[in-house]
Amino acid sequence: MFNVNEEVDTSLQLVGAAERTVFRRPQIMQPTMDILAEEVPVALVYNGISHVVMMATPKDLEAFAIGFSLSEGIIEHPREIFGMDVVPACNGMEVRIELSSRRFMGLKERRRALAGRTGCGVCGVEQLNDIGKPIKPLPFSQTFDLAHLDWALRHLNDVQPVGRETGCTHAAAWVMPSGELVGGHEDVGRHVALDKLLGHRAKEGALWQKGAALVSSRASYEMVQKSAMCGVEILFAVSAATTLAVEVAERCNLTLVGFCKPGRATIYTHPQRLIGG
Repeated sequence: MFNVNEEVDTSLQLVGAAERTVFRRPQIMQPTMDILAEEVPVALVYNGISHVVMMATPKDLEAFAIGFSLSEGIIEHPREIFGMDVVPACNGMEVRIELSSRRFMGLKERRRALAGRTGCGVCGVEQLNDIGKPIKPLPFSQTFDLAHLDWALRHLNDVQPVGRETGCTHAAAWVMPSGELVGGHEDVGRHVALDKLLGHRAKEGALWQKGAALVSSRASYEMVQKSAMCGVEILFAVSAATTLAVEVAERCNLTLVGFCKPGRATIYTHPQRLIGG
């Protein structure tokens, strides 16, 4: 079972306090102190060029940078990152990443291609296949016995020390075929939590290849796309899936399961990986 004891001291640095007024019937207002999760801008800077700024919990940022780089197709393997520094900057944090020359050239080409787009970048796209990134179809090398899912769900909160204090973080955890959670990450943003998990998984290598990802949020198409880009074959989500998430999962051979609750789950795509489904 994943041990979060080592993370407790760190998590205490990621919460603050604010005064709030609690309304309790019959019409009694009582001032008290509330614990809040920290949220700051985090800039990912590749070879000296700022690429993106995300709002995130300032924790496990190296794992976030690796996971984001993989899930966005900037790199294919962590070894293509030659160095990384996490430094305070502009009321937030900067993650300074040194890419290989080949990958940095590819990133610059992508930035030039995106320069002419306006709005969200989807406007003007004529086909569904043009949305997002090209994803190589996943193999069918993994299986998961749904009898073990309840155990994982009961322990998902174990990877959320900040969430237990504040109630406002999302979690992403790696579940072994036995149902054991071997690790996980949390963040105020569900995409960031998943990127942190994917980065951690990449560093673990073969130890984390078998199993599935479990997220506490809904499954949007970005969550499916990020998972598939990193070779995750099975994605469990506590909440709902969107229509586009299901379409992308179907197309890239990812097994997508939503509404995961004790004793139930909704299987959207590729159930053949699931035992008891």
